[in-house]
Amino acid sequence: MPINADKPHLWKADIAQSVDLFNNWFMEFAPAAYRETRVKTTESVQAALRMTADLQSITPETLVENPSVLPTLRMSTAPPLARDRLVGLAYANKNLVLTMEEQAKLPPRMSRGTVQRELQSICKVLTRLIDRELFPWLQEGRAPQDIERYRASTIVADRLCGAVADPIVRNAQEQRQLKLIADYLTARGYRQEQLPSGSQITDMDAGTFAFRVNVPVGSGEKTVNIPIDVVIQPKRPRMSRIPILLEAKSAGDFTNPNKRRKEEATKIRQLRETYGEDASLVLFLCGYFDSGYLGYEAAEGIDWVWEHRMDDLLQLGL
Repeated sequence: MPINADKPHLWKADIAQSVDLFNNWFMEFAPAAYRETRVKTTESVQAALRMTADLQSITPETLVENPSVLPTLRMSTAPPLARDRLVGLAYANKNLVLTMEEQAKLPPRMSRGTVQRELQSICKVLTRLIDRELFPWLQEGRAPQDIERYRASTIVADRLCGAVADPIVRNAQEQRQLKLIADYLTARGYRQEQLPSGSQITDMDAGTFAFRVNVPVGSGEKTVNIPIDVVIQPKRPRMSRIPILLEAKSAGDFTNPNKRRKEEATKIRQLRETYGEDASLVLFLCGYFDSGYLGYEAAEGIDWVWEHRMDDLLQLGL
């Protein structure tokens, strides 16, 4: 029996409660999550300044030794440069920039000569656009004072955090939701037990749950893993032993969920093609999910539980 998907008369009130819950959390906890990230980011910016001799040594050699400083350098220009903007201005290899920023290393298959040429072009752009008002010691040809370095680092850190503000909040909210689910299940006698590598989800012990499980779908050479946030094997498993598959979702506006709603539709289709009609995907929702989103998911055979009414989880057979 559906939990909420077949009750559109309740959706309006639930949406309002869900928005209020997210907003209250955001006002109380999101600034703290942002501040914590900002402190860590400030420290990493200060480290990047040291690696570049306080921006007086922006050279290919410096970047070869410290690829991870590139995002800091992008945010140290006037105006700050988005990644793709730097690639365009420097006529640089995008894979080089991506590898440096996301993996803190150089592409292993790129020749030394190519790397040198690409980095020379990147350094030329960065040096020309560096924000000299933010780093006054560069104009005056001197070493910075500690307070100058710290002040500049906090501003660059703000720029870096501003570029990833949504992911910071999303990550904090996701961790909170997963802890809420874990506490709820533990209080009802369930235990967290990660699946051993190579095990099937149907092998899960009764009364256990696991986070971040890669569930294989498809067959043969076309088998792929899809990530599921929470997998729960009830104390009384179904005959098929297919566990409950739960996706934790939060949203701070109504636009993004509607952009991504097809992802869940694809997942449920893949799951049912692999495991049969017994497979179900249930969303755990907090935040901005409007009637258009809910109607779309319901039409795809996806149900949901609102965070503000967690006891609905019991209807899943827990």
